[in-house]
Amino acid sequence: MTEKLSAAARDAVLGPLLANGWAMVEDRDAIHKSFQFGSFIEAFGWMARAAIWAEKWDHHPEWRNVYNRVDVVLTTHDVGGLSALDAKLARKLDTL
Repeated sequence: MTEKLSAAARDAVLGPLLANGWAMVEDRDAIHKSFQFGSFIEAFGWMARAAIWAEKWDHHPEWRNVYNRVDVVLTTHDVGGLSALDAKLARKLDTL
């Protein structure tokens, strides 16, 4: 069972993500980031690759695509906030 990040784990887990462009969502225990690509097809291809990992890990992002930009929000609905799964998926999205 996935658990919400403890206060002690938050800094260690979220610190590197926040340093890499992720930000806290106001009024939610969630993180977000915008990814910019050269074209719509590049953005869509990235989303397809991301979807494979999301499905494999059974952890699905909230996202929105407009032309060459993909806005992503990560939170774990089952625990009511951020979990290690969000950090894991965020790190993967940064490498795709």
